[in-house]
Amino acid sequence: MAKKEAVEATVTGNDQRVGFRALVMKQAIEYNLAGSAKNDENEIVHFTLQGNKQRIDSALATIQEGTRRSSDIKITTRIAAIDPTLNTFTIVDWTSSSREITTKYNLVFELRADDTVISPTDTKATWHQILEKTLDADDLKKLQPND
Repeated sequence: MAKKEAVEATVTGNDQRVGFRALVMKQAIEYNLAGSAKNDENEIVHFTLQGNKQRIDSALATIQEGTRRSSDIKITTRIAAIDPTLNTFTIVDWTSSSREITTKYNLVFELRADDTVISPTDTKATWHQILEKTLDADDLKKLQPND
């Protein structure tokens, strides 16, 4: 069995209104990692990842690169306690300023039982399924085909 770990991370840099928490969630989906991502009251992104250590390392490497619109990203991580009951990844209070989605949604990914890594294409499809089952009809209309 692969070694499991959990990390807590704090992100600094230009990470607001650039799809950063969505990037973290997409890595969690691809690598089947539990955890959460949220902004604190000072608009600092905090996230946790829990699962296979090598997968967390791969996810962190991609997250460190940021999104096309982010810059000067610095991630500080520390080892966290593993929660054996955690089987989801959640973005807390997700909104999208670029799409004018102002209602706050909790986007939830449920870990795959087979604990597999999936392709970026399948990751995107899963992301879309989460949006489709969570957002209300008016906000769904605001999504772009490449979201």
